[in-house]
Amino acid sequence: MTYDDAGRSAFPDTPSGVPAAVLENVFDDPAHGEPGRDRVAVHVLWEFLLLAGLAAVTWLLWREDADALHGTALKTLLVDVAGLGLLTLAAGLSLRAAAPNLAVGPVALAAALHFAEQGDRGQRDALLPALAVAAAAGLALALAVVVLHVPGWAASLAGAAGVIVYLERYTGPVDVQGDYDPRRNALYLFVGFAAVAVLGGLFAAIKPVRRLIGRFRPVADPARRRGVAAATVTALALVGATVLAALGGVLIATNGDGRVTPGTGLDWTVLAIGSVLLAGTSAYGRRGGVFGTLLAVCLVVVFLSWSAAQDWTVSRWAVGAVALGVGLVVTRLVETFGRPRPSGAADRSRPVRDGATSGGWALTPSSAPTDTWPAVLPVREHDDTPVEGWEAPRWDSEPRRWDADGR
Repeated sequence: MTYDDAGRSAFPDTPSGVPAAVLENVFDDPAHGEPGRDRVAVHVLWEFLLLAGLAAVTWLLWREDADALHGTALKTLLVDVAGLGLLTLAAGLSLRAAAPNLAVGPVALAAALHFAEQGDRGQRDALLPALAVAAAAGLALALAVVVLHVPGWAASLAGAAGVIVYLERYTGPVDVQGDYDPRRNALYLFVGFAAVAVLGGLFAAIKPVRRLIGRFRPVADPARRRGVAAATVTALALVGATVLAALGGVLIATNGDGRVTPGTGLDWTVLAIGSVLLAGTSAYGRRGGVFGTLLAVCLVVVFLSWSAAQDWTVSRWAVGAVALGVGLVVTRLVETFGRPRPSGAADRSRPVRDGATSGGWALTPSSAPTDTWPAVLPVREHDDTPVEGWEAPRWDSEPRRWDADGR
C-alpha cells in the first residue's frame, strides 16, 4: 500500500466507474516489480514446441527399439522420468524463488550412496535418516541465504563443496543393498511426479502466488533485503528443494544396474537446472510455465534412452550443457514477452492524492511542464529602457516624462 506525506492511504475506498483492471494494478506493490499480470502466451508457445520435440524423439526411440516402450523397459523409463523429475522439481522450486540451489546434484548422489549402503536395514530405516539430514542441510543453507541475504547460487555452491567432501570418502562403486525395486510402482511414481509438476505450475500461475514465490527476486539493488515474507518463502523453497533432491537420488540409485558410482554429483546439478531452464522457467526466478517441467524432463530422458539405443556415449554433462544453452535463450524470450504488458492509458489514470480532486480521486498529472503566472507583475528598475506610451501605469515607478516638464 502507498501512503501520502500525511501518512494517509493514497488509495481511498473504491469509487464507482474505475475499471477493475486499473484497480488490480493500483494495489500492486511497485517494489515487487512491474504492476500487472505476467503474460503466458510465450509459455504456451514454447510448451507446444517441447511437446512436438518429445513426440519426435519418442517416435525415433520407437523406430530404433520398440521394446523400450513396453514391459520392464517402459517401467524403467518411467522411474527414470520420476527420478530426474524430482531433481528438476527441486532445482525449479529454488529457481522460482530466485535462490537457485546448486547443491541438488551432490545431495542426490549422497542420498543414493547412503541408501545403497543401508538398504538392507529396511526402506524406512534407510530413507528417514537421509531425509532428516537433507532437511537439516537445507535449513542451514536457507538460514545462510536469508539471514545474510546472499545469492542462493553462491551459498549453495559452498554447500555443494561440503557434500562433495563427504562423497570423496567413497573410492569405488557401492552395491545397492536390500530388495526395494521402484519399478513395481513405476506408474504411480510417474503420475505422482506429473501431478506435482502440473499442479505446481498451475498454482504458481496465480498472480498473488507468483509474486509471493518470486518475491526474493531483486528489483533494484540486489543486496537490499526483500522483507520477511520473501525470506520465509525462500527458506521453505530451499528446504523443500534439498529434500526433493534426496528423494530423487534414492530413485536414481535403486533404478540402475544395482551399483552406485561415487563422484561429485555436479553433473546431475547441471542436468537438473538445464531441464528447468529448458522447461521455460526464467533464470531470474519467478516466471515459469505449467506443463514445461513435465515435458522437458520426458524429453531429456527419452533422448538419453534413444542415444543409448543408438550405441552413442552421451554424458549427462553434454546433455545438461545443451539444455542450459537453449534454456538461456528461452529465459530471454520469457523475460521479454512474459512480463506484464504496458498498461498505457491505465497508468495515466492511476488514482493518487492531489490538490484538485473529484471525490478524493484524481488522475495522474501529465508529465508536460505547465507555466505559472506570477501573482504580482515585476517591478521595473530605474535603468530599464524608456517606457512606451501604451504601457500600463502600474509598470511605472516615477511620473511620466511629459508630466515632468509641465505638459
